[in-house]
Amino acid sequence: MLTQLTVDADEVALFVKDGKVEGKLGPGRHQLDTKNIPFLSRLLEKFTGGDLFISEIFFVSTREHTGVKFGGPIGDVRDPETGLGIGTMVYGDFSIRVTEPERLVVGLVGMGRSSNEDFVGWFKSQVLKVTRDRIAELLVKKRWPLLDVTSGAYTEEIETEVIGGLKPHVDSYGLTVVRMGNFHVSIKEEDEATLKKFSKDAAYSRLAGGFNQYAQGQAMLGASEGMAKGGGHGSGSDGALQGMGLGMGMGMAQMFANNQQQARQAPQGPVPEAAGGGEARSPAQRLKELHELHKAGVLSDDEYSAKRAELMKLL
Repeated sequence: MLTQLTVDADEVALFVKDGKVEGKLGPGRHQLDTKNIPFLSRLLEKFTGGDLFISEIFFVSTREHTGVKFGGPIGDVRDPETGLGIGTMVYGDFSIRVTEPERLVVGLVGMGRSSNEDFVGWFKSQVLKVTRDRIAELLVKKRWPLLDVTSGAYTEEIETEVIGGLKPHVDSYGLTVVRMGNFHVSIKEEDEATLKKFSKDAAYSRLAGGFNQYAQGQAMLGASEGMAKGGGHGSGSDGALQGMGLGMGMGMAQMFANNQQQARQAPQGPVPEAAGGGEARSPAQRLKELHELHKAGVLSDDEYSAKRAELMKLL
């Protein structure tokens, strides 16, 4: 009775001897007879009288295999927006298809990998390596902020780059990566908080017209908060300092120390509208500056309304 071999609908059976593919059989049930399958004659072992085939048989699936998960650290990546090196990770899944079974089997046998686990482990390492290289390259060339990358804004572009980058690595093994899915680049929560703070400060600086203007606004807000905590609990110099809060905030930030000293030396009672020396601001000018700070987002709506009301009394 002749030996039979059954090959599933989505498989191809490869006969390998001494590291060489001698032949293959497609889906169906086959009788292993040299009359029907000529290449089997090359597998007959002469020392057995021509009764035994000596060969390895590999069953290779030709369908698309989906949901192959991968992931891991891709190392420190420099964020173009802040210049900080941030530890970055990536995870997701991909689908793969064997397009040339002969190349795959010869390649795996040559590498000493003949099991599914060995093959999948090797392939995942290739995906991670290419992903690491492509993300670092894209951040440098296109100067994508890392926060935008982790938000998923560029996921489609990164996936396309990774698939293209994998092609030369897997073509020689008769493989193709069909698509990627659930692709996500992530960073640690504390690093994300750091980048968000840098990004927020940079945005406020741009809106305020530059770093100096933003620093002035921050100094004004800090002084206002301090006076709000101490307001109504003292007199004399404390009262004078509280009364000067609005003028100080609208003036140059560096005037703070001088104004504070003058306030402590001044007698109780009304405080001059602004310090001398050519740095005085008219109420109209202060209103304009107040409006600019509010427009830039440095002042909240409530802070803007309260300070505007104070200035309107001086007109």
